[in-house]
Amino acid sequence: MISKILIANRGEIAVRIIRAAREMGIKSVVVYSEADRDSLAVQLADQSVCIGPPPVTESYLFYQNILAAAESLKVDAIHPGYGFLAENASFAEACRAFNIKFIGPNPHAISQLGDKATAKRIVKNAGVPVVPGSNGIITEIEEAKRVANEIGYPIIIKASAGGGGRGMRIVYQEKDIDNAFNFAATEAQQAFGDSSVYIEKFINDPKHIEIQILGDKHKNVVHLFERDCSVQRRHQKLIEESPSPILNEELRKNIGEAAVKAAKAAAYDSAGTVEFLFDTETSEFYFIEMNTRIQVEHPVTEELTGIDLIKCQIRIADGDKISYKQEDISKKGHCIEFRINAEDPDNNFIPIPGEIKKFIIPGGPGIRIDSGVYQGYKIPPFYDSMVAKLIVKGETRKEVINRAKRALNEFIIEGIKTTIPFHLKVLQTKEFLSGKYSTNFIEKIFS
Repeated sequence: MISKILIANRGEIAVRIIRAAREMGIKSVVVYSEADRDSLAVQLADQSVCIGPPPVTESYLFYQNILAAAESLKVDAIHPGYGFLAENASFAEACRAFNIKFIGPNPHAISQLGDKATAKRIVKNAGVPVVPGSNGIITEIEEAKRVANEIGYPIIIKASAGGGGRGMRIVYQEKDIDNAFNFAATEAQQAFGDSSVYIEKFINDPKHIEIQILGDKHKNVVHLFERDCSVQRRHQKLIEESPSPILNEELRKNIGEAAVKAAKAAAYDSAGTVEFLFDTETSEFYFIEMNTRIQVEHPVTEELTGIDLIKCQIRIADGDKISYKQEDISKKGHCIEFRINAEDPDNNFIPIPGEIKKFIIPGGPGIRIDSGVYQGYKIPPFYDSMVAKLIVKGETRKEVINRAKRALNEFIIEGIKTTIPFHLKVLQTKEFLSGKYSTNFIEKIFS
């Protein structure tokens, strides 16, 4: 049985895992870079160890040091959180070699689903609808032009090995495909060390719908409903909610079953997220990728279903069966998560690191704050800009929106700029209030 977990991450997700482990009677070890010496996670963990200087390549991505720490401190398992090494199949394999349980899916699933072209082929063979596009990697511009002409413009060129909006270019006509192809491939190489790209039909004004799933090592898979993640900037999410205000129960059932098919086809055995584009004009949905890790926005699902996803991950890694059947899982009420980032929304969301002079969090019914900072903490410039997540729950979407306005106005962070004013503006727009916003929402409303 797992009795000590090393957390190979930082910030709010490290704090979240420490808390889940403590409730399960499991000791926690957190690794940290020199820049994170004063972090909340370091203060809360049972043990902590420095693994290098601030650059991620010399600390949080340098997994030889992480494994050395794990071995010396005799941990049973490693939880990678999200980002960094969470979707690194080589790291998961290395954990196995050291006889340390990796709290995530098996390396083969990570490897297959991490390559978007391979993932698309796997789920398509399982009967899951996919966006029309190339049958795998595109290596030549002439081949790209042929595929684009077959499926019709506009098209989107995507990095096969990555995400977060990098290595992606939209092309509306053939004369622009040469530059877009080269740019996407170059950016993919710089961001992910892999220049491979593929092509898909570009869908205007889609919804971004993702399905939370759980799979175990006994071939059981269930879904925990959807999250609507359409409020994005540069393909990165800012607000997530569930249930989606645009799905009816039939669509919800169909997209959930499709996600389960996708996970089973990949022999998936942890918490994961199957992501879809939803065409609001046709009500068709298409698989785009699967994230083989816990998501930033996992609290939305936890609040809606009452299921602790981090604890589920730990139990699954320990070999336990999922304790829920699909018919046992129900949702209650409505939930919205707001990412509070140290960014300037009025200046293209540029990150604003610095010292938090004042930090007063909201409270009351239906309010949850997940954070890894505190008053007086200095946000380092080396990492993600997230300060906190505000998760708001209520009986209805209207109640959640009103509660969120109250909570955002109570949330006081001084010393840095944050996305709090942006979220308050979003809650005043008729597009968000109607629930009919798309992934182009920010560009349309705020540009």
